[in-house]
Amino acid sequence: MKTKFYDRLKKAFLPLIAFIFFVSLWQGIVSLIGVPHYILPKPTDIVDAAVKNWSLLSSALLTTIIESVLGFIFSVIGGIGVAVLMASSKWVERSLYPYAIILQTIPVVAIAPIIVIWFGSGMKAIIIIAFTIGFFPMLSNTLIGLNATDHNMKNLFYLYNASKWQVMWKLRFPAALPYIIAGAKISCTLAVVGAIVGEYIAGVGGGAGGLGYAITVAASRLQTPYLFALGLSAAVLGVTFFLIVSYLSKLFLSSWHESEMESE
Repeated sequence: MKTKFYDRLKKAFLPLIAFIFFVSLWQGIVSLIGVPHYILPKPTDIVDAAVKNWSLLSSALLTTIIESVLGFIFSVIGGIGVAVLMASSKWVERSLYPYAIILQTIPVVAIAPIIVIWFGSGMKAIIIIAFTIGFFPMLSNTLIGLNATDHNMKNLFYLYNASKWQVMWKLRFPAALPYIIAGAKISCTLAVVGAIVGEYIAGVGGGAGGLGYAITVAASRLQTPYLFALGLSAAVLGVTFFLIVSYLSKLFLSSWHESEMESE
């Protein structure tokens, strides 16, 4: 138990030292050269801007969290649902998968205005944009996992007269779980990106705007330290989201899958 704790401490120690070194270097160089704060603020300027604008920052962050989480949940449900449908029939897969690839290749900034025209500006359009960008990784990874099931195991199930849906839910879906979670790890960070891009295009003003809208306003007012604070908040949100999904991955897979087992 103590060994595990020290191992984790060692893993966190080196990135922490690197972070302190980088921030100290940044603070020292900018102070020494005297770069104006509207070009490159010092880390202390960014902290000061975050504290002064905390009410706006926290409100924007909360809005983006809600949009990202909802977009991600819909991506997971939609991606898994369509993948199960495709894995159940090669005809459906061959018919629909090319269109899913086409949807993925269109830049989100090109789709977003169309979504705003169809659904109006505001949170609904932003959640759909977050869903759109997070959908394909879920679909693609789940489909690969469902199609990668051991044929010998499938034959064994059919030997015992298991139905198509029994094979799907009792064999193929559990076997695809590592792939599904790998897709969720990609999708969760993309949902944050999608929500912020959506806020640029469909974000609402006042206190209801998210990080993307706040970044637009801060950029137009040349509030560079606050811009950095907003950007760092978005990064922290993405990392937090990823760590939560990683924790769930460990919870579901650590007892049986090599990818999450503790190495000796």
